Amino acid sequence: MYTSFHFPKSARLLTSGQYSDVFQNVNLRVSSRHFLILATVDQFTEVRLGIIVAKKHVKLAVQRNRVKRILRDSFRCEKASLPAIDIVVLAKKGVDKLDNEACHKELQYLWQKLDRKYSSRDQ
Repeated sequence: MYTSFHFPKSARLLTSGQYSDVFQNVNLRVSSRHFLILATVDQFTEVRLGIIVAKKHVKLAVQRNRVKRILRDSFRCEKASLPAIDIVVLAKKGVDKLDNEACHKELQYLWQKLDRKYSSRDQ
């Protein structure tokens, strides 16, 4: 079976209202030292991602953009295994100090943790 690794507009949270919906109706929350993932469980057809990397936590634009690129790449690779939910990923202070490989590993762990939490919630 063919799995798409694209990141189309339909897989993104685009408006402030969509972000607000997730923040106001958090059903799942997983975190690590460098990331916080909030998710809303509703009747969605596809998993959607929103990314927040605040200037307060990551000062340089180059580093903010690098973290966002890594997040998008990690999401593209794991999206097929995630349930159809809305997700907002917030970067915490110090994430800019991580190298790319460490970021990928931490995110992979968080995606798995989110999937386990979602599965245990259904039972």
